[in-house]
Amino acid sequence: MNTPDIKRYFLLILILGLVTALSPFSIDMYLPAFPAIAADLHCPVSRVQLSLTSYFIGIALGQLIYGPLLDRFGRKKPLYIGLCIYVLASLGCSVTRSANMLIGMRLLQALGSCGGMVAARALVRDLFPVNEIAKVFSLLLLVIAVSPLLAPTIGSYVSAALGWHAVFIILTAISVFILLASWFWLPEGRGPNIEHSLKPKPIIESFYSVFKHPQFYTYAITGGIASASQYAYLSGSSDVFIDVFHFSQHQYGWTFACIAAGLIGCSQINSLFLRYFTSRQIIKVAQAMQCLIGVTLFALTYYGIINAAGMIALIFLFLSAQGFISPNASALSLTPFPHNAGTASALMGTLQMGIGAFASAMVSVLNNGTALPMTGIMAVCTVCALLLLFIGGSRLTKTETATGYPDTVKMPLEH
Repeated sequence: MNTPDIKRYFLLILILGLVTALSPFSIDMYLPAFPAIAADLHCPVSRVQLSLTSYFIGIALGQLIYGPLLDRFGRKKPLYIGLCIYVLASLGCSVTRSANMLIGMRLLQALGSCGGMVAARALVRDLFPVNEIAKVFSLLLLVIAVSPLLAPTIGSYVSAALGWHAVFIILTAISVFILLASWFWLPEGRGPNIEHSLKPKPIIESFYSVFKHPQFYTYAITGGIASASQYAYLSGSSDVFIDVFHFSQHQYGWTFACIAAGLIGCSQINSLFLRYFTSRQIIKVAQAMQCLIGVTLFALTYYGIINAAGMIALIFLFLSAQGFISPNASALSLTPFPHNAGTASALMGTLQMGIGAFASAMVSVLNNGTALPMTGIMAVCTVCALLLLFIGGSRLTKTETATGYPDTVKMPLEH
């Protein structure tokens, strides 16, 4: 994608990025308020962490619903429905007075937001050439990256000044803006297809036909497990930095933003690397580096020889590797599916969020007042992802000639 192309598609990529960023913004913005929410609702922080887990579960399950709907009715109608659900659920979160209600409203909020995630990925597959998909995902990640840069910082100041309920009022306003932008400026992409059945058996068969493709399950599951380490960090970071290292809410917000800069920067360096290397080559190196960093982080935490600065530095490097892994795993997963990208996108997202929900829940369950649960889950996830990548990659090499599906090709040099 050369410079004129970027200018031409700027508005489209910006809107797709905003639609996709709604969910991570919903995750990141209330993280600094966890201790305040726990105190206000008279429950432990581990109970509040379950509202994050319920959000991941909602995204995982909801995407299975939206995938067939997007292929059957087109991209925009299911997107509108999801955004309306999100608006109502956000208002529900803003008036909640119990931990159970918060957990339930967050589940409903996730069911609304995940429509945007599935629709955005499907539209990328619809509207851009195969050899540009990975680069478009990197550009989307740049828009999405505003979330970890701004959301925790904004959330910390809003919750301190106006109370944590105000965070969800702001999320409501943001979702209304995204709904209007999608209505006026987002193209339809692939239109409705009445051949896509909404009966259970055909839907299950469609999901299975996607899942059994070697390129899909290799990179979708690898990317999902790698992303789960990031969700473990999201779930445990506020407890670790605020309660273990005694950061203030503001300090945590700025720390979160600085760490996220590694993810943002590397996602854009990935676009540069795609001119000279394939997605497969990049993801192998990045996953190996993340594994090394993750194991080091856990080992130093286990032996108690890491301070706050060391923790920040290693997590920064860890998430920097994720900036290379995520866009390439997504592109490689969706490349073989030009006609049912909605189903493929939904299944990929479900795997990612389902594994992420499990990782998040484990951090909460294992919470012992130290950084060990968070760093331990991060290390386990990245080791498993590396093993799966190399095992699946070896099998894929043996079968890819027969399937005839191309890898994400080397990007041409810009002129």
